[in-house]
Amino acid sequence: MGQQDLKRYKESVKEYMTDAVTNLQKYLSLQTVSAQSKAIPETVAYVVKQIEDINGETIVLDELGGNPVIYGYFAAGENGDSTKTLLFYNHYDVQPPEPLEEWDTEPFEPTIIDGKLFARGASDNKGDLMARLTAIKLLQNQDGGLPCNVKFLIEGEEEIGSPNLAPYLEKYQELFQADACIWEFGGKDEKERISMVAGIKGMAYLELTCVGADIDMHSSVGAYVDNAAWRLVQALATMKNEQNDILVEGFYDGIIEPTEEEKKVVSELPFNEEAVIDLYGLKRPLITKAKGIDPRTAMVFHPTMTICGLDSGYTGEGAKTVLPKIAKAKLDCRLVPGQDPNHILLSVKKHLEKHGFNDIEVQMINGQKAYRSNYNHPFIDHVLESAKEVYENDVILSPNAAGTGPMYIFGEHLKLPIVSTGVGWVGSKAHAPNESIRIKDFEDGIVHMAYMLNGFSSALETKVESTEVNH
Repeated sequence: MGQQDLKRYKESVKEYMTDAVTNLQKYLSLQTVSAQSKAIPETVAYVVKQIEDINGETIVLDELGGNPVIYGYFAAGENGDSTKTLLFYNHYDVQPPEPLEEWDTEPFEPTIIDGKLFARGASDNKGDLMARLTAIKLLQNQDGGLPCNVKFLIEGEEEIGSPNLAPYLEKYQELFQADACIWEFGGKDEKERISMVAGIKGMAYLELTCVGADIDMHSSVGAYVDNAAWRLVQALATMKNEQNDILVEGFYDGIIEPTEEEKKVVSELPFNEEAVIDLYGLKRPLITKAKGIDPRTAMVFHPTMTICGLDSGYTGEGAKTVLPKIAKAKLDCRLVPGQDPNHILLSVKKHLEKHGFNDIEVQMINGQKAYRSNYNHPFIDHVLESAKEVYENDVILSPNAAGTGPMYIFGEHLKLPIVSTGVGWVGSKAHAPNESIRIKDFEDGIVHMAYMLNGFSSALETKVESTEVNH
């Protein structure tokens, strides 16, 4: 791997861009919303064809339930190292596009405006998959083919918490075995620096339900009838105080403290408070300010408890004087290494019972454990250094993302280091209206994946004392 290779990739990628963007637009036009079970068979067929069109092998795994898991395989070329294998993880499902009225273009009619491609799934995660397949196509036509074996695991339920993925990884552990893994996402920050992560937070997504009656009632009976909505709000208020401390006993059990090296890395991560306030249009100060906590430390190392939604009674236009029969809340707990989502569920149930709210039902919607790779693994350093050369800018590498995905089960079953990087940008608006990627970032992402693959085998020859990963 050297500057001549990089220069060649940057020049030759131009001839692949038209087809790559066209293929991506066709992919984005498929309304693959897993939460609504839309366009799953069509999307699976499209992804399989994209892999097979560039001489890859595929297997569609669907016998264990859920949306199909796609296995893709490309053998090392004649000059490559067939003893080394890199695994890519991607997902073909996307978030629902609502609220539709906030889109400037149709969410499933991919549109290019001023060098940006707008569509649901552009950054999360269809753009990254097409960039990786295009990088493979580029390498196949140079230097005797691929420099190593490449595998793909492409699932269709990431946006609903990957509820059926673990059985596939357990059963097909040997099929997906590899030396290292590139995860699904990543992008540039406000200073055009690529941000990557070597881990991810876990999740306990809970639904709380309070039922007070069989029917909605006239609000006048509020003089003597308890209100399900008020009761649920009062229950929620016992779980977190005004200082944003989580008050559920047992919530912090098992947390693995970060290493001194991880703390140092996080303390040096860039963070622009004013840019964050402007980006989201925040109306209140950051909650870390009053507590004297560094936002970077909180983002990476602290678990959270967030009310994601409340539903009760009448929420339409105008007034309807109603006392609701039922109230529901969606509660999102982001977890750090060592926390168990099932323990969180049990702790929340015990907390509610202790505070006299034993009538409130708590259900787990999605539970995933957190994961961090060994920060000293040579693969992580290789991805970092190759990105610096390709993007000619500083690269930010965090021990883990603030978000969640099924990374833990990859580490548990495959025992491999994982780094996440991708083709997004600070304005990508993943999960929001007007999601986009920039065409130039898409092109650079193709080059990075090709260049990273070129030096993959030699990077793994570097030895470290331990290649075990932290669960």
